Amino acid sequence: MERRELEYFLAIAESGSFTGAAQALRIAQPSLSHAIGSLEQKLGGKVFHRLPHGVALTPAGEALVEPARQVMRDLSTAADSVRRVLGLAEGRLDIVAQTTLAVDPLADLLGAFLRSHPNVAVRVSDHELGSGATSAVRSGESELGMADSAADGVAELEHVVLEGREILAVLPPGSAERDRLCRAELAELNWVTTPRGTATREVIEDTVGAQGAKPRVAVETAHQAMVVPLVLAGAGATLLPRSLAREAGERGAVVRPLRPRVVRRGALFWRRGPLSPAAAEFVRMISS
Repeated sequence: MERRELEYFLAIAESGSFTGAAQALRIAQPSLSHAIGSLEQKLGGKVFHRLPHGVALTPAGEALVEPARQVMRDLSTAADSVRRVLGLAEGRLDIVAQTTLAVDPLADLLGAFLRSHPNVAVRVSDHELGSGATSAVRSGESELGMADSAADGVAELEHVVLEGREILAVLPPGSAERDRLCRAELAELNWVTTPRGTATREVIEDTVGAQGAKPRVAVETAHQAMVVPLVLAGAGATLLPRSLAREAGERGAVVRPLRPRVVRRGALFWRRGPLSPAAAEFVRMISS
């Protein structure tokens, strides 16, 4: 069984629900459910009783709690021992990211990395296009890259797929109240978006196009930072990852989840061959 599966199991056991654990771990609930399903398959039995309002440990789950905690303690001790011997006293991490991924999830990932390695200098550059990020890695301009997992060239590089990011609809202030938006309703909206090939444009075209419709683009801008102000000004709607959508909501936009949910995945990638100590440690952190 994998470290992540045990970590997720303990989080659910402590919170008493998949929802609470997903929020604490900051991951999508389907990813959590998939990991627990994999764990139960490996163990040959259920570790949780699924209840109407939460979960309860099965006898097998109760038997797993303490060994799982011990494994996590042992892994933490082993990692600390290695860090003391091989710890990154200094170094440099160069990473290029597609613009929306630079905000979410890269900012949080770098924060976690720098808390463990505060003396590593980090340089982040961005590209609106995923192909621009992959080109920068191929050319050696940046050692690591981050882009939509479907971006051109990602599959040809060494890579790891990141946790999915739920996409939400961001509407102008005063938009009609509704709990969720179905995809058919999206075809009726006017859109504020970035140019073709960018992450924002691709998710809008893919989501609206799933209903056989073509999005009506009200404003196309090359400036990602201009998208939310245009929505707030009433120019149209857009689709953004949850963290960016939440910030737009705090500024007055109407934010609604989609039905069915839309989840996009990014990828961290690099050229084949040895990595610098800082990059190798960052990849290790992401992959664990």
